[in-house]
Amino acid sequence: MLLCDRAEYIKEMEALKSREEARWKDGFVSGAVYHGDTDHIDFLNRVYAINSQSNPLHADLWPSVAKFEAEIVAMTTNMLGAGQAGNTPDVDGAICGTVSSGGTESILLAMKTYRDWAGDKKGIAKPEMIIPVTAHAAFDKAAQYFNIKPVLIPVDAGYRANVAADRKAVTKNTIVIVGSAPSFPHGAIDPIEELSELARQQDIGFHTDACLGGFLLPWAEKLGYNVPPFDFRLPGVTSMSADTHKFGYAAKGTSVVLYRGEELRRYQYYTVTDWPGGLYFSPTFAGSRPGALSAACWAAMVAIGELGYLEATQKILETAAVIKAGIQEIPELHIFGDPLWVIAFGSGTLDIYKIMDYMTRHRWNLNGLHKPACVHICVTLRHTQPGVAERFIDDLKSAVAHVKQNPDEEGGMAPVYGMAATLPLRSVAGDMLKRYMDLLYKV
Repeated sequence: MLLCDRAEYIKEMEALKSREEARWKDGFVSGAVYHGDTDHIDFLNRVYAINSQSNPLHADLWPSVAKFEAEIVAMTTNMLGAGQAGNTPDVDGAICGTVSSGGTESILLAMKTYRDWAGDKKGIAKPEMIIPVTAHAAFDKAAQYFNIKPVLIPVDAGYRANVAADRKAVTKNTIVIVGSAPSFPHGAIDPIEELSELARQQDIGFHTDACLGGFLLPWAEKLGYNVPPFDFRLPGVTSMSADTHKFGYAAKGTSVVLYRGEELRRYQYYTVTDWPGGLYFSPTFAGSRPGALSAACWAAMVAIGELGYLEATQKILETAAVIKAGIQEIPELHIFGDPLWVIAFGSGTLDIYKIMDYMTRHRWNLNGLHKPACVHICVTLRHTQPGVAERFIDDLKSAVAHVKQNPDEEGGMAPVYGMAATLPLRSVAGDMLKRYMDLLYKV
């Protein structure tokens, strides 16, 4: 009976999978699935199955996971400028890091680290962090969790952090300055060189959030694209976050947070020495963690290798160029800034959210953004399949024509986005989101 039940459960899951995967497999989704090739997924699933019982909390039982994670960190630091920064294990300030569960945890860990470092080294009791308004929401989450005051600075006409505003925002309580490479909303790379140098001169930490670009920008630079400095080659950069489960093509649930020196990294760690349960320690927020995800991450990185990452990046950037050119041919639309592969676009004459609604009805899953109102597509390997970019542009042209002809059409998410963007009380929009999350747990 038990085996029969298991077979039924598998059958049900397979049915759900087949219903859900068509859109992302065919390239109708912005971001979300960054590789998606069947052979690659099967390979990672096999690696996961082999390591499904491993747990990094018990390093004595599974030393293999410690090996995988150490090598993940080493490969990532090398990719992000550690070699040029004079990085060797014996050098004070050598680049080091840990594996986390995703970009949000990497950012939270880094901000918690700076809070504790500044409290210990500088006696700062009311910490502040300076972040551009386009920084990822995880920084606001860190501010809420760790009682750090977020100081928001504006962006310039290219949607990059305003350096002059950053300089004015520095106070005696500033513990860290943040820049994105690139930002999630508009795909803009903040002026990391200028911002990190400001931080260095003021003896303040600087964090480059490369969760989205850390595994693409280094290869784009090697391919000859104009990539401004953003990593540890800049002496003012003291930490970085980079997501292996995005353009690192690992299974979902891994990221890397990096620091300039073990001394700084130690402020991230948790230890307790007087617990009746014995000596306890963990490098990240979780205690038990799925070692299989770290194994799959390691396997993805070594299997793809430098050549694989270069080839993938070239395909993505070439496809993004086709999409950008197509959008620029539509008079009613304009692109925000000069992005490489995260392409945000809006309209000065049409309701961009109604355009997004039309695209949704035609299977596309795009990201609606606020302040200013726009939509973006994050180009992945899924979009490099033959004909996908051209189909996107054709559907987008049809969407614009439809909204022009039917400007008062109701329904979809356009009213929701429009209302959320204009509500004077942000708590009302927040309450809406909490009620939505309640619904996700309804049986």
